[in-house]
Amino acid sequence: MKNLNMNKKINHRVKAAAKKMTALMLAAALAVMPVSGLSVLEVQADEALPGMVRSVYTNEWIPAEQSVLRPIAVMMPTDKIAQPSYGISSADVLYEIMEEGEISRQMAVISNWTGLSKIGNVRSCRAYYLPEATEWDPILVHFGGVFYMKDRITAPDINNISGTNQYGVGGGAPGSGAFFRTSDKKAPHNAYTSASGVINACAELGYSLNIREGFYNVKHFTFAEGVNTLEQYGAAAPAANVIDLSQVFPYTKSAFTYNPADGMYYKSIHGKAQTDGLNGGQLKFANVIVQNTKWCRLDDKGYLYFQNIDNTEDGYYFTKGKCIHVTWQKTGEYTPTVYYDDLGNEIQLNEGKTYIAVAQTGRPVVFH
Repeated sequence: MKNLNMNKKINHRVKAAAKKMTALMLAAALAVMPVSGLSVLEVQADEALPGMVRSVYTNEWIPAEQSVLRPIAVMMPTDKIAQPSYGISSADVLYEIMEEGEISRQMAVISNWTGLSKIGNVRSCRAYYLPEATEWDPILVHFGGVFYMKDRITAPDINNISGTNQYGVGGGAPGSGAFFRTSDKKAPHNAYTSASGVINACAELGYSLNIREGFYNVKHFTFAEGVNTLEQYGAAAPAANVIDLSQVFPYTKSAFTYNPADGMYYKSIHGKAQTDGLNGGQLKFANVIVQNTKWCRLDDKGYLYFQNIDNTEDGYYFTKGKCIHVTWQKTGEYTPTVYYDDLGNEIQLNEGKTYIAVAQTGRPVVFH
């Protein structure tokens, strides 16, 4: 028993020391990093909670200092053998989009990432993730890519860290030292990064850790004042206690189950709870959006194209056990995607995390 208690004390001290080291590294990095972004003083704090502001990602209260830190956007797999992902439950916004081979991939946009000791595993990117990522002006974290993203991923406005050739057949591997491999899985399912790795890579590459004025959107989603139950839509908001995306993502069979006790949708993958390897918690979201998107195959290898910039497609918004039909529009690389109800009003999201399925138009969504 004494040895067990001693081990617990040692583990606690190690974790505390690791957190302190990460904080010190971040402070040191911020001291030498480019500071062309917005400063803390430029962030408008709410008078009711001094020193706190509403998160642009979730509308939750966060320290003003955190609000000026750029997010990371991490490419993570849905492969059954690669589960669970580490750090994925920290995602404020989680995207899932189909790739070649009828297997989807995820992009986790994480704003509060500086305390994460293990992130990933990290997989390759595709061209159509970039317009979704740039909405948030993140540091993009990926392990390679494909030729079709060559021109965009190498553009000077993109700040990315890649574990191998950034567009697959070339381009170098900026910040590749940020990654490490583990022995519990075989490649390509064992490449990870960490907060300290990202910070060091950004320092090496000259990337600003602060949000960049001119790129960053101070407003993204529109959040409800209070709780949006969708009851105002009457019969146009049917019950949606279960969301079945198995026809959108047939490999993962992604699905959600609504829990009225906390008002959250709990995500499953491959018929099981999708969890985070860091904490064992199941992924849960206040808002679920399905964004139907035009697409096509580009070649015999099955690489896909999605028309991310558009104003002619529709989708669904799920929250609080109900659903409404929506339309969406995105006008440029860095402009946010905006969702509208059938009356032409911008939808009001509930406070909390958001999952977005960029779905191939024509694939049905089932809910009840």
